[in-house]
Amino acid sequence: MSDISINGSVAGNSLQQLLMADDIQPGDDPSYQLCKTIYVYHPMGAKMVEAPVTIAMSQRRDISIPSGPEDLVRDAFLKEWDALKCDEYIANAMHLKRVYGIAAVALLLDGVPTDRPITPEQLTDPALAINVFDPLNTAGSLVLSQNPNSPAFQRAGTVTVGGRPYHRSRTCVVLNEAPVYLSYTNSAFGFVGRSVFQRALFPLKSFVQSMITNDMVIVKAGVLVAKMKQPGSIVDNLMSRAMGQKRDLLKDATQGNVISISPEEDIETLNLNNTDTAIGSARSNIIEDIASSANMPPKLLLANGYASVLANGTEDFKSTMQYIESIRKEMIPLYDFFDKIVMRRAWTKEFYETIQVQFPNEFGNIGYTQAFYRWQNDFSATWPSLQEEPESDKADAEKVKLDALIQMVEKLAPHLDPENKATLIEWAADNINDNKIMFQNPLNLDIDALKAYEPPQQGGMPGQDGPQDGVIQEVG
Repeated sequence: MSDISINGSVAGNSLQQLLMADDIQPGDDPSYQLCKTIYVYHPMGAKMVEAPVTIAMSQRRDISIPSGPEDLVRDAFLKEWDALKCDEYIANAMHLKRVYGIAAVALLLDGVPTDRPITPEQLTDPALAINVFDPLNTAGSLVLSQNPNSPAFQRAGTVTVGGRPYHRSRTCVVLNEAPVYLSYTNSAFGFVGRSVFQRALFPLKSFVQSMITNDMVIVKAGVLVAKMKQPGSIVDNLMSRAMGQKRDLLKDATQGNVISISPEEDIETLNLNNTDTAIGSARSNIIEDIASSANMPPKLLLANGYASVLANGTEDFKSTMQYIESIRKEMIPLYDFFDKIVMRRAWTKEFYETIQVQFPNEFGNIGYTQAFYRWQNDFSATWPSLQEEPESDKADAEKVKLDALIQMVEKLAPHLDPENKATLIEWAADNINDNKIMFQNPLNLDIDALKAYEPPQQGGMPGQDGPQDGVIQEVG
C-alpha cells in the first residue's frame, strides 16, 4: 500500500495502515491504540461515541427539593453544578467508556493522600480537583475478578493510577455494556465492558474504502471526453499541432469562453451514472452495518442525524428515544456521584445561615445538619422528555391542571377549619407557582396571617353583638 504525500509529508498514516489493512477481518478485537485512532481520525468514530451522549445531555434535569425554599436551594445547586463543570466531566467519562469499554472518575485534593477518604467538610475546598481516567491510566487495577465465588466477581474494585491507589469513596467506575465471563477486552486491558467499535470494526474499515471510492469518482468526474474526427493515416506536423491546440483550448476553457468544434465532433464528461446507485447503496448499507454493530439507530450517524432523530412523528422516533433513554440510565452512577459533591459545595453552613435569616419561622430552630440531610433526602432529578410539545399544547395541558386545582379548592375549603384551609391554599399556591407557562410571577401568601384570619360573618363583623344589618328588631 502506498502512502499519500503532501509536500513531502505522509498524510493519514494511522487511519490508512490500521483501517485499510487486509488482515482486519470480521470478529477481530480492536486494541487500545486502534480505538483511539478510530475516535480521533475516523469520520464515524466521534459520531458513534459522542452523538448519543450529546443528545441525552442536551436538556438540563428538572431538580426538585420540596422540603426547603425550593427556588433558592435549587438555584444554589445548579450554580455550583455549572461552576464545577460537572457536565463536562460526565460527558468525558461517557465518551471514554464508549471508546475503550471502561472509564473512571476520581477526586483529588492536595494534602489528602489518594488512599484516604475526603471528608464532607473537605469537599467544599476550592482546590478540589476532578480527573477522568481511561484504561491506560488505570491498567492493571480494573481487570475485574473472574472468580465466581468472590464477592468482587466482575465488580470494579480499587482504582490505581501510576501505582497510587484511590479510596473507593473518591472514584466512580463506569463500563460500556456488562462484562462477559472470561471475555478479555483488549482495548480496556481487562475482563470488563466493550468498546462501541468492537463489533463495528470491519464495517468501519469498509467506510474508509467508500471514502476512497468517493474521492476517485470526484476526480474522474472532472475528466472531459472529446470525440474528435481523427485525421487520415498520413498526418503531417501541422495537423498534429492543430489537434493539440484544440485539446489545450478545451482544457483551459472556463465559463464565459467559446470554443468551436466541427459538427462531427462532441465533448462530454465521463458517464458515471452507473456508479451513483451502486456507491450510494453500498455506503448506506455500510452505515447501517456500523449502527447495527454498535446497537444504535442509523439516524444518529447520518449528516442530518440530530434534526431527523428529533423529528416527531417519524417511524424511527420512538426507537431512537428509547435508545437515548438507555444512555441516560447509563449516566445515573455518574450523576449520583457528582450530585453528592455539588450538594456539599452548594449547601454550605454559610448558605444555610442566609436561609435561616430569610425564613426564621421554618428554619430558625432547625440545625444545619438536619436541614442538609432533609434536602438531600428530598432531592429529586428527572429528565424532561425529548419530545418537545408545541406551546399551545403545553398551555392547554396547564389549563386542565388549573381547572382541576380550582375545583378541588372550591369543594374542600368550605369544610375545613382555618388552619387546614390555609394549608390547602398554600398547596394551591405552590402548584400555581409551578405553572411557569401561564403565570410568570410567583404567588406569595402570608400563611400565618391566613391561618389567624376569620372572615366576616354575614351581616356584620365577627364577635359583633346587637342588631345586624338586614334584621328587623321589634320595638316595644
